[in-house]
Amino acid sequence: MSESSAGPGRLQATFVPALATLAWWGVADVESALTALGLPPGSATTCRLAVPVDGATVAPRTVGVRAADLSAVLPALRRLDVGADQVGASVRAWHRAALLLGRDDDAAWAELARTMPTAAHACLRGDETAVGTAASTLRQFAAAAGTGRELAAAGIRVTLRPYQIHGVTWLRALAGEGGGILADEMGLGKTLQAISLLATRAGSGPHLVVCPTSVIGNWRRELGRFAPDLPVVVHHGASRGLPATVPDAAVVLTSYSVLRTDADELTAVAWDCVVLDEAQQIKNPTSLAAKAAARLPATVKVAMTGTPVENRLEELWSLLHVTNPAVLGTRARFRQRFATPIESGRSRTAAERLATVVGPYVLRRTKSQVATELPPKQFSTVACTLTDEQTRLYRAAVADAFASGLGSGIARRGNVLALLTTLKQVCNHPAQAGPGGDSGKLVGRSGKFDRATEMLAEIVADGDRALVFTQYRGMGELLSTHLTAELGAGTIPFLHGGLSVERRDRLVDDFQTGPDAAPVLILSLRAAGFGLNLTRASHVLHYDRWWNPAVEAQATDRAHRIGQRRTVNVYTLVTGGTIEDHIAAMHESKRALAESVTGTTEAALADLPDTELRALLDLDAIGVC
Repeated sequence: MSESSAGPGRLQATFVPALATLAWWGVADVESALTALGLPPGSATTCRLAVPVDGATVAPRTVGVRAADLSAVLPALRRLDVGADQVGASVRAWHRAALLLGRDDDAAWAELARTMPTAAHACLRGDETAVGTAASTLRQFAAAAGTGRELAAAGIRVTLRPYQIHGVTWLRALAGEGGGILADEMGLGKTLQAISLLATRAGSGPHLVVCPTSVIGNWRRELGRFAPDLPVVVHHGASRGLPATVPDAAVVLTSYSVLRTDADELTAVAWDCVVLDEAQQIKNPTSLAAKAAARLPATVKVAMTGTPVENRLEELWSLLHVTNPAVLGTRARFRQRFATPIESGRSRTAAERLATVVGPYVLRRTKSQVATELPPKQFSTVACTLTDEQTRLYRAAVADAFASGLGSGIARRGNVLALLTTLKQVCNHPAQAGPGGDSGKLVGRSGKFDRATEMLAEIVADGDRALVFTQYRGMGELLSTHLTAELGAGTIPFLHGGLSVERRDRLVDDFQTGPDAAPVLILSLRAAGFGLNLTRASHVLHYDRWWNPAVEAQATDRAHRIGQRRTVNVYTLVTGGTIEDHIAAMHESKRALAESVTGTTEAALADLPDTELRALLDLDAIGVC
């Protein structure tokens, strides 16, 4: 990078592909320089660039920049007076690139790439050892600008954020590659990016969206909101049936359960795009859903999940086997080349090789990278104490299980699972765990239950709203009944898998937009841990613990997502000295046992000798009131 291209006193411009923005820098007062030149000021942020340090050495630096998305900057960039003294060579290069957009002039693009100063493409790659080439940066610039034009032509009724423009550009490029995984962190708008892809490919054939049942209504609402010109067909329910000829550009919505049962009917259609939302549903390659998804014919397949690898690397293989099977080859070959060396041998070389292989087919962004405007999450662990009744029931359950013997093999795993379930239910409330007192009385029998009631009463009194997650339907019903009576805020609803899709949709709509909606919504972790937008809540309470922290994180992000303007307070209730305390410790430690329990909890615990297992499950003194 020469001094003329990045010297002080001259405005510089660097294209940042991951954000589809031009980053302005190089002078002391960038905003004033932009205003003087008639360029939009953009937003103040920082960017990692390769810049001169002492006039000769170039090194990675965090640079304060003003970032402007392409839709805002291109018209002004084309009109720019490039002869102005404060205009650097990199700005002049992007002026020429803006004028070339839409022109089929390969020679002009090649000449621009040859002469482009390094400052124009100084954005660092992930490992910060190199920058993109001028030619590749120009291709990404032209593609992002083209996506903006296509979105406008497709009638998308929202202005996408710059990183979403990049996401749609990446998705559109997949059409020539077969498919891939959009793995953005929960809350960054994967659904909107997928809808934009479908809208820009209208006329290429019908599209299929496969998602959990609880999310079908959300997809239907979002399609109507952002792309109302796309016809929507819901293939779900007892009276479902595809038309003899699926309309071109139609979006067919179905669920993973229907995909399993109607696999032959769905695989008989030549789909243009297949979107597999909440794709953790197909992470087991031997499942019927994964096998059916792999059979679906499509020009491009996109798996969407915020957690592409929750437990084992083979989950990544399964997703790519469905979307782009050529990338990782056979399952046996993947195990030999990657899974075994990385998981068992901790091979850094194999891990780096895997990242290189899958890099073009997996797009992963986090909120901290691309949505810095989101308010933060505040996490609190709320320690709860067992009552005398809970202490007695907990100790009796452990003692009875070990006195009876846990057995071996499959029987042992079943017995361990039953014991874990009993202990977690005792921690929730004795009424959930079964006989053991007056089941009609709820108050005073569970330290956790009473503490949750107190917290929610305070939240409601402050005029705020809360989501309460539980993994048990019985516990959700107990909470709903009790809170309805205690809070004085009307019926407290419970969203769970036993409700119809229509009923779930009404609960979500009421909570988000209803003027008289209840301030607390109880949700089943399985039925509502993903796909829903519930940003009206600023408090999330996890009533009981799930073995996998990623599942809890997904649930939390029902509230912490684009559209949230307040800090989200996340409370995890943990009963001291119990199995819940051990789960919390494993979530925190990330040690080997924690990692094994995250994946196959019952199997991992069932493999422990009785002495170690009992030491893990026995009640500590701190859990006794």
